Amino acid sequence: MAQGKPTDIEVTATRLYFLPIQNRVPLKFGPETVTSVTCARVCLTVADVDGKRAEGWGETPLSVQWVWPSTLPYESRHAALKEFCLSLAEAWTNFEARGHPMEVGHEFQERGLRPLWSRCNAKRAADQQMPWLAALVCCSAFDLALHDAFGVLHRVSTYQTYSREHMNHDLAWFFGADEADVFRQRYPADFLAADPPASLPAWHLVGGVDAIDASELTGKEPKDGYPVLLTDWIQRDGLKCLKIKLRGNDAEWDFKRIVAVGKISITNRVDWLTADFNCTVQDPAYVNAMLDRLRDEQPRIYGMILYVEQPFPYDLEERRMDVHSVSARKPLFLDESAHDWGMVKLGRELGWTGVALKTCKTQTGALLAACWAKTHGMTLMVQDLTNPMLAQITHLLLAANVGTIMGVETNSMQFYPEASRPEREAHPGIYQRRGGQVDLSSVRGPGFGYRLAEIQRELPETAISCSR
Repeated sequence: MAQGKPTDIEVTATRLYFLPIQNRVPLKFGPETVTSVTCARVCLTVADVDGKRAEGWGETPLSVQWVWPSTLPYESRHAALKEFCLSLAEAWTNFEARGHPMEVGHEFQERGLRPLWSRCNAKRAADQQMPWLAALVCCSAFDLALHDAFGVLHRVSTYQTYSREHMNHDLAWFFGADEADVFRQRYPADFLAADPPASLPAWHLVGGVDAIDASELTGKEPKDGYPVLLTDWIQRDGLKCLKIKLRGNDAEWDFKRIVAVGKISITNRVDWLTADFNCTVQDPAYVNAMLDRLRDEQPRIYGMILYVEQPFPYDLEERRMDVHSVSARKPLFLDESAHDWGMVKLGRELGWTGVALKTCKTQTGALLAACWAKTHGMTLMVQDLTNPMLAQITHLLLAANVGTIMGVETNSMQFYPEASRPEREAHPGIYQRRGGQVDLSSVRGPGFGYRLAEIQRELPETAISCSR
């Protein structure tokens, strides 16, 4: 990688923390249910060519059930992810690369992350292999910290650094020879909002085990001052957008769930719905039949469905399923499959029309996927991984800066609102939804604008600390 700008940085030290969080209510992901999560929080120290140093922070939930669907026991997967993060801390500290965070992050994924992931899986049995998605999620906290540190060091917003002024390479360098003519002399800044909005429409998640009607209450619900029933959430937060988690292997249940949520939505003046099957559908005919039945029997609810999210298994390369018949009915968005821009390209060939970006697949990867998708006529969304604390800030910033089909999904306030109380003191609009919106106006300053000095969070003991 060419080096040539005085703004270039390299990593000199790493600190890693694990922050455990308990759900107030369970969240169903496909066949599994989430009741707790561990967040990986990372601090990277970087130095420029003159030796000037700064710290940057990144964070992501290690959402075991989402990143590693398996029949393996939860705790064995959970422990493996934490162990992998420990290995990543050492790998990032010792990684020999200098440049802009987009360049260093891209190089690390190829020369650092991928070999480490391969070595990790070489020690595991064939039925215990860690998915690449899990490796990306573990890496994302480090990658986010790198992007934050660059902005902090140079005293600018991170989103002001994705241009020729700070980057050594244009996008053609990232995308390779086949895309060179399209991306030569173009930079991520060319695809970002010149004036990002200070507020965004908020999507509320209707989980597979969420109570949507009083008849579904069991008496075990928390009495903590936060809503439980869907109608109460809609009315309290002024919600206009609902995402419905479905089973994907029970057509009658899925249809009734959409209709039930749809009727509540109509009564409460909700505007938009999405359907999320969480990779459980095995045949496009399942989704087509669902959509056609809604069109014929519930046309108003059908019209409220803005898009359909990732119904099919995410191993696109192994299962090259033609999905044009689904996207002919409704926009069809990649989520779990969108590991990187290469998978987005394959998805487009197979019939997918949109991409649901996530910061938990790395800031570097999310921006590259956004640039490629926009160039090739695909629509964007930014989906949540139930991001609390610092992870919520970078999540919302991505949505505001890349531009989405409609706002941003944000649901940590549903499942563990108190986890973000210290951060909420500095950023009240980030951690609560009012009038159907989240408010980003409190995010300001260098890097990702965390304003850490104003957040009174007591961190646990460092899991690992590495330096050169």
